[in-house]
Amino acid sequence: MKKITLFVCAIMASVALSAQAEKPAASPASELIQTVGLTEVTVEYSRPSVKGRTIFGDLVPFNKIWRTGANARTKITFDKDVTFGGTAVKAGTYAIFTKPSATSWEVYLYTEHDAGGTPQELDESKVAAKVTSQALKMPMSVETFTIIIGDLTDTSASFGILWDTTYVPVKLGVGTK
Repeated sequence: MKKITLFVCAIMASVALSAQAEKPAASPASELIQTVGLTEVTVEYSRPSVKGRTIFGDLVPFNKIWRTGANARTKITFDKDVTFGGTAVKAGTYAIFTKPSATSWEVYLYTEHDAGGTPQELDESKVAAKVTSQALKMPMSVETFTIIIGDLTDTSASFGILWDTTYVPVKLGVGTK
């Protein structure tokens, strides 16, 4: 009888422990795959939420490099050569960094995509593209950080960053003939 009681207690304890261990991630991972013309674009990133906080100029400081998302570096992969904000970019995988300000953002594609966090300083030899884009104010708030690829045509799309009341678009061009 003692063995059965001990066995039942062990099972109940393991169920209780596993139930406590599972909870949603504060900034869940997301993957966006979009075909633009004949080019596949994949974005891997984590999605923090506003949660009543002041985002730009506070949680994400102005005029400092931000890893653009949460947890790990946000990555974008192109299976063919593209233009990003008018700059030619070779097929491959890049980290996306941004430097937000109140009115415009610098958006960087960085060749070192697998390291963690944000580098202390960007190594200019690893910057594949640097684009300045207007930071547009939206009339509503987007609670969860979102990256979109919209306004699709056979030869282009708009890569967009949305969070809180800010939208930052970058023109993406592909070589579809």
